[in-house]
Amino acid sequence: MATVLAIETSCDETAVAIVKNREVSSNVVSSQIAVHQQYGGVVPEVASRSHLEVIDGAIAQALAEAELSWADIDGIAATCTPGLVGALLVGLTAGKTLAMLHQKPFLGIHHLEGHLYASYLTEPTLEPPFICLLVSGGHTSLIDVQAGGLYETLGQTRDDAAGEAFDKVARLLKLGYPGGPIIDRLAKSGNPKAFKLPEGKIGLPEGGYHPYDTSFSGLKTAVLRLVEKLKATGEELPVNDIAASFQDTVARALSKRAVACARDRHRDTIVVGGGVAANSALREHLLADAAPHNLRVLFPPLKYCTDNAAMIACAAADRLNRGDRSPLTLGAQSRMALTDAHQLYL
Repeated sequence: MATVLAIETSCDETAVAIVKNREVSSNVVSSQIAVHQQYGGVVPEVASRSHLEVIDGAIAQALAEAELSWADIDGIAATCTPGLVGALLVGLTAGKTLAMLHQKPFLGIHHLEGHLYASYLTEPTLEPPFICLLVSGGHTSLIDVQAGGLYETLGQTRDDAAGEAFDKVARLLKLGYPGGPIIDRLAKSGNPKAFKLPEGKIGLPEGGYHPYDTSFSGLKTAVLRLVEKLKATGEELPVNDIAASFQDTVARALSKRAVACARDRHRDTIVVGGGVAANSALREHLLADAAPHNLRVLFPPLKYCTDNAAMIACAAADRLNRGDRSPLTLGAQSRMALTDAHQLYL
């Protein structure tokens, strides 16, 4: 496979990595969590300016750690969609400029395709077809990966993404930002059966429920009502039990749908990607639910669950080897379906 330097700036991490043959030569990540914590979430303009401050140093550091020069790089990639447009433009402009300067092929990469490729970095024999459960702060989808670059969306959230629900419940419980890791930590000392919460099913016009789609807005509201009810008693709020019950409900909903999807599509592998892939309850439920059906479940290492450029470089290397190239006129887009990713290439 080609050696690719990739840049990821879709949200609040400035990341640069170099990958060759699914092996990570360098992986630099500069997180902005501390910057945005005071606001309780990501402020787009602040994120963009923070990317500008560190992008040059991150590129230099990635090359230095890999002990490579520009002559060793076969292609340059950058995340171009979906994400915060201002943030995306920082990485995209840097990537296109470097491609022109060093006369290298350029590839714009779909952020979700990057998350899909995260497990490729530690599974050298992984190849389609398989089912991918993409769960992050902005997206929750079940994707049938039929071949390289060929995707079919089988299920998705109808409202809040799983990671978004974690952040909102954490804010409700006054736990801070980002909510996922905090809730996961508190849930370890809580009782997941303490409170029965709604899973969030999607009804169909003809009756029954959608087998793969999810909804988390009702669950979030149920936690709000529960908190209000418990506060009215005047007793101390059982935060750990609420966190555990909420997390367990989300994990069960995602796991059940992923396993059903894999079985219905006759796939023997489920690949999980995105920040919520780091959640301990999701890992526990999915592995347990998949085992009776002889399904293989692959989670990326924790460092590749959150946004990083190694996964972007891996996806780009695969596309570069298949002959894909992006025009230098490519722009940033806040939204694009993964099934439309082919539109990014000539």
